[in-house]
Amino acid sequence: MKKQIWISTLLYTTSIISILGVLYTLVDSQISPIVISLLIIILSLGFGYTLSSYILSKKFKIDESLLHLTKEILHELNIPISTIQANSMLLKRTLKDNEKAIKRLGRIDDSSKRLERLYMELVYSIKKEIHTIEKEQVEVESLIIERVSILEEQGRNLFVLEIEPLSIYVDKIGFEKMLDNILLNAMKYSDKNSEITIRLKDNILSIEDRGIGMDEVELITIYERYYQSDYHVSGEGIGLALVKAYCDDEKIRIDISSQKGIGTVVRLDLIGVV
Repeated sequence: MKKQIWISTLLYTTSIISILGVLYTLVDSQISPIVISLLIIILSLGFGYTLSSYILSKKFKIDESLLHLTKEILHELNIPISTIQANSMLLKRTLKDNEKAIKRLGRIDDSSKRLERLYMELVYSIKKEIHTIEKEQVEVESLIIERVSILEEQGRNLFVLEIEPLSIYVDKIGFEKMLDNILLNAMKYSDKNSEITIRLKDNILSIEDRGIGMDEVELITIYERYYQSDYHVSGEGIGLALVKAYCDDEKIRIDISSQKGIGTVVRLDLIGVV
């Protein structure tokens, strides 16, 4: 690392001295200032390209190796997921009369689907670090219904939906992850028998819970990574930090209001992605 720094410094210093030397030589000559400027620009580009190539070449090699390794690991992870799902489907057909076995297979199937979802999110996160994720047209109503139906399988909160049709242009998987984080927080910090209301009206998506709520001090720090308002509830405390980062990237305005012992409302202004 030190060797690379010294070589980069030497290249940079050499380029500056060379450009200054050329400039000093040409200033007293009869050459046109435009020609002198062009020569300086050409020299700057040449030295800049050489320096950048040296600095970035090793980084590109590391990124390429890491990407190749990641693709291999993800491929290997996908094989057991597919195998579990395929065998689970076959066993269901052969155990039609065994109710207990079918229930157990149902749990295995649900777990494999969650694992598949985590796999897809991992692939998404890695791709996002490497290059920009393409946006697509998303129907918010159908997406919310899909995500809520999955969460309802946990047998916890009742979801009340008041949704107007709306089409937005976003990074879809990122939007799903962001929505899941908000909904899971609403469930996590609410009584399992309480309602969670999801409204979509006039381009404003709001998720309201009737949970433990937060005071003004907690509201100030909710977007900090690893912050949790209640340490008795399991979790890593990074959900809302990821939500805020996604909203900032997509130009979605997020607003959170809350009252201790009453509940929390998260509002997302989607006008910027309509």
